[in-house]
Amino acid sequence: MNKNDNLESVAENTEKHEKRVSPLFALVVFPLIACVGFVLDLKTKDWAFDALGMPGEYLWQTQPELQAKYWLWTGVFGFQTTLNPGALFGIGAGRSGLFAVLSFVALAGILAWMVHSAWKSRLLSITLAMISAGILGNLYDRLGLHGLCEDEPIYAVRDWILVMIGSYHWPNFNIADCLLVCGTILIILYTFFEKDEPNTEKR
Repeated sequence: MNKNDNLESVAENTEKHEKRVSPLFALVVFPLIACVGFVLDLKTKDWAFDALGMPGEYLWQTQPELQAKYWLWTGVFGFQTTLNPGALFGIGAGRSGLFAVLSFVALAGILAWMVHSAWKSRLLSITLAMISAGILGNLYDRLGLHGLCEDEPIYAVRDWILVMIGSYHWPNFNIADCLLVCGTILIILYTFFEKDEPNTEKR
């Protein structure tokens, strides 16, 4: 075995070591990130609705010109409470029950993935934990567990982050949405790089 073979062997062993993760990592990190993300989402929603009130209520009596908005960067970024009875961007409004069922199915799929193979990758474990936190945060609202009522219980997701892109009002969102979007992007990147691994091993 020559020097190059030794170097290639060390590189392969290092790569395998980096890719493989002990089950303990997944058992600790996955629920930790999922719980922290879930709690952060609920706490920020509670804070926003306590501070700004229900959609349209914020200082409407004394400062109606604010239009129920609190700007950190006027005309660009701020806070505004809204209720979304559908999915992302308001798709499927009024079908909270259906989305709740789909959320449970997605969570079951994530857990099955984790048990089968995802725990072998740090990136995938963290990514699936982020997605789980996002699903749980919005599922909590869809089930009406936030306790909001207007004559009857409200089954809708609480959104509060306001972003303007020029004159376009981007649909309000929350921390759970951020976790879902970031997690989805990371899943796509993970899948993309995973496709290259078999070719590398063949060389």
